[in-house]
Amino acid sequence: MSIYTQADSNIRKTWFLITGFLVFLIAIGWLFSYLLENQGILIIAVILSVLTSIGSYWFSDKIVLSMSGAVPVEHNKNPELYHIVENLCITAGLPVPKIYIIPEMQMNAFATGRDKNHAVVAVTQGLLNRLDKTELQGVLAHELSHIGNRDMLISTVVVIMAGIIAIVSDMFLRISFWGGGRRDSDDRGNTGAILAVLGIVAAILAPIAATLIRLAVSRKREFLADADGALLTRYPEGLARALEKISSDPTPMRTAHTATSHLYISNPFKGREAKSWFVNLFSTHPPVQERIKALRDMKV
Repeated sequence: MSIYTQADSNIRKTWFLITGFLVFLIAIGWLFSYLLENQGILIIAVILSVLTSIGSYWFSDKIVLSMSGAVPVEHNKNPELYHIVENLCITAGLPVPKIYIIPEMQMNAFATGRDKNHAVVAVTQGLLNRLDKTELQGVLAHELSHIGNRDMLISTVVVIMAGIIAIVSDMFLRISFWGGGRRDSDDRGNTGAILAVLGIVAAILAPIAATLIRLAVSRKREFLADADGALLTRYPEGLARALEKISSDPTPMRTAHTATSHLYISNPFKGREAKSWFVNLFSTHPPVQERIKALRDMKV
């Protein structure tokens, strides 16, 4: 399978998940609105979630850079890093993003920003110290592919939908607990009771399902960035070797946060990697061995 086919497949799977997410959101919203006889709850939840998520998206670069302790890099301080990024951007047809270094010895990197004209690439000092040039090119190509594929926008859309589901579910449970809901439930007999129970079960399980879908989208985007990064450098082995080194690095990251861990090329919480298929469901990254295998199976 060519990298073009692999990339197209991942794009289709990502949009399939997002479409399913939207259908799931509509179904949950309809059920809760029907049981509570109150359309206003869904409207308020949607507005709050959208405003919060868009605000985070608009200022995401500043927030993430602050949380990671990243510092900007001047061209004269690290010309080799600048030249690698500039050359990759020329090949990819992207504006050169702002470049930052995270003063951490763990090997890692991330990209953020609301669009390609306001993008940021950050790498740790440990990554610069321990990767050779082809490996570093592979990592940077991966991060630039996130920018080129507008993964920040897709992530924001998914976060918005997950936030709406969580807020609506919480509001439904609170109102149900305090005696809200349809007044004619007694008249409807068993049907009303069954719907009420289904509503409560849905309110409990919906946020979990929304989180699983959000994480699945994140994992698909990692596979896509790997494929496009390999296409950009025309050398999949460089990124594959980099991932091997990064995954075997036991160095902890002091500035790691669960809120930003999905942005990094590898989970920054070392020693907490998934050990089973069930734990993998809640992971922001696909297993490294699967990523390496996919890269080495590519024909460029």
